[in-house]
Amino acid sequence: MSTPNTPRSGTRPQPATAPRVGVPRTATPAKPAQRPTTGSSGARNGSAQRPAAAQPGPAQRPAAGNGGLVRPAPKAKARRARLLVSKIDPWSVLKMAFLLSVALGIVAVVASIVLWTTLDITGIFNRVNDLLTEIAGSEGGGFDLRSYASLGQVASFATIIAVANVVLLTALSMLCAVLYNISATLVGGIGVTLTDD
Repeated sequence: MSTPNTPRSGTRPQPATAPRVGVPRTATPAKPAQRPTTGSSGARNGSAQRPAAAQPGPAQRPAAGNGGLVRPAPKAKARRARLLVSKIDPWSVLKMAFLLSVALGIVAVVASIVLWTTLDITGIFNRVNDLLTEIAGSEGGGFDLRSYASLGQVASFATIIAVANVVLLTALSMLCAVLYNISATLVGGIGVTLTDD
């Protein structure tokens, strides 16, 4: 017969389960309880199935002091750039001056025709004729201002002046551009400040 203190042959001795004196026991971490994802309990508690990113955190919640309003972005300051007009293209000045002088000539011709027609309708020519007849007397005969300044003569005279203005203004504008380029090489040109308001 074998005694209870002697182990049987072929079996390993079991370690003692009693804690050793002076050696602290380490507690094993407890596993968190897993909630079921299916079934009636999962359908009732919908917040358990939501991921953590979907729930609003402290950064996503509006501040209580602002009343849920977002502050507008600060207005950017207007940028300024200082530039120098160092050169002007004479050819572009020539084209612009020609077009503007032609437009000014057309306006002058139309204005002269409208002015003559207005004076004729209001009877200014008749009053001037009566005044000149009284001054010259009856011996001088009748005086007619329309014979010296008829509508055709006024229109032709205004056209001649408009053509002369086109030539003169175009030539003077191109000359001014050339003179500006020469002077800009000496002093640097005209300073211009641009902003993006």
